[in-house]
Amino acid sequence: MASNLVVARGGVEYVPPLSLAFWRWVTVFVILLPFTFSALAKNIEIIKKEYKQLFFLGAMGCGVCGAFPFLAGETTTITNMGIIYTSSPVFIIIISYFFFNEKINLTKFVGLVSCLIGVFAIIIKGDVNLLLSLKFTVGDLWMLGAAIGWALYSIYLFYWRTDLAIFQRFTLVAFFGALSLLPFYLIEQFIFEPTSFNSDFFAWVIFAAISPGIIAFTLYTMAQKRLGASITGFTLYIFTVYGAVYGYFLFNEQFEFYHLIGTILVFFGVFLAKRKNEKKN
Repeated sequence: MASNLVVARGGVEYVPPLSLAFWRWVTVFVILLPFTFSALAKNIEIIKKEYKQLFFLGAMGCGVCGAFPFLAGETTTITNMGIIYTSSPVFIIIISYFFFNEKINLTKFVGLVSCLIGVFAIIIKGDVNLLLSLKFTVGDLWMLGAAIGWALYSIYLFYWRTDLAIFQRFTLVAFFGALSLLPFYLIEQFIFEPTSFNSDFFAWVIFAAISPGIIAFTLYTMAQKRLGASITGFTLYIFTVYGAVYGYFLFNEQFEFYHLIGTILVFFGVFLAKRKNEKKN
């Protein structure tokens, strides 16, 4: 899934961000549909019952989490994106507290504060004056929005039980995700930045659809079904390492001291916030 950061940082140089997000999920849907169409046709009543949930999951998992990182990639670094995205498990705790009555104990609270401080250390690039002047990097804020969107997707994917098989559900999530992106893609296409349908476009869209799309989403869903939302959230923590490695080797980015401090705070906060959940599991 960390390869999505490569797409966000490199793909937007060749394909407009909303176009890349939209066509990525259209491609995922087209690839999966031949394998799931027969089963979906038989489960039409289930689809009618669950379509609102499927649209929400598509809007969050494919819309917000699909478009926001690509928008972020235009103005921020791959290292920043990786570190900020690891805050998503903390937002899972917050959502669980407000909507599923999961208690936040002192350990979780301290972990939450530590993680959020770490995230803001990255956003303000270690400069308190930047925080005071409210001059945040737009890309960092897009990435923070993506982290919240992924938290919503993750927790509702787990709590909303379904009678559809994994690939059937994923096919529909991809469809509704593309549908949620359609109006924004059309605005981008006809008003701001038209898409050039060339070899670069097809290469990036296909890569985005297969690697951080079909493969990553399927494995994440399978892991969550087996382990639960909280434990599966740990897969996001390696974004920090992969983000820094990708940024250094592929995009000539430097790993600054504030990245190190932010990473330490995020990992420490996540350790505290998740420790009790690990013991329960």
